[in-house]
Amino acid sequence: MQYTPSPTLYLRLRKRIQVRKGENIVLADIAQLLVEPEYESKLKALIVYKPAEKDGSLVLIDMMLIVSKVKAIYPQMQIEHFGEPHALVEVRAQLKPPNLILIAMVWLLLFTGSGLAIMNFHADVSMAAVHQHIYKLLTGRETEHPLLLQIPYSIGIGIGMIIFFNHLFKKKFNEEPSPLEVEMFMYQENMNHYVITEEYCKMHERSKEHKEGS
Repeated sequence: MQYTPSPTLYLRLRKRIQVRKGENIVLADIAQLLVEPEYESKLKALIVYKPAEKDGSLVLIDMMLIVSKVKAIYPQMQIEHFGEPHALVEVRAQLKPPNLILIAMVWLLLFTGSGLAIMNFHADVSMAAVHQHIYKLLTGRETEHPLLLQIPYSIGIGIGMIIFFNHLFKKKFNEEPSPLEVEMFMYQENMNHYVITEEYCKMHERSKEHKEGS
């Protein structure tokens, strides 16, 4: 009798994905698959979870749920996974077009706030007096407004901010992330970690309630 090896499914879960409200979460949405061709199409279309209203906007899919769904249709299949054992799914309603008035208000607020912060900093360190003193050292003359220094200095602040944030509108100067992008990435990672921890706690509580109810 010839031995037939069990098929093997290799999985790598995505960290975070988005689906539209009302859509089912299928395996192809949350994972990269590597499996024999005869199983691939059915596994990619496998419905892993159907989000409900009570789930809110975030749903946690872990490997235990995926294994149970795969084993239900292919009991003999071996499953190997790489990377994170869970995927965070954000359930979003249909995107609305951006509100240009709100964007303009936020831009104006940030522009005014950053300008005031720079001016207050220069007032605290007496930058005007420093420029006047440097101008006197260089030229031997005193002036209340040393524009020869102040104008290049002001332009240099703008150029320095552009280089620091590595962006000019949508143009990026190189592939290195800017400090703002790094901070946003770290914030997103911490938030994902917090949400995943909370979702596991909720799953544990639901499991306890189900056991007590049965």
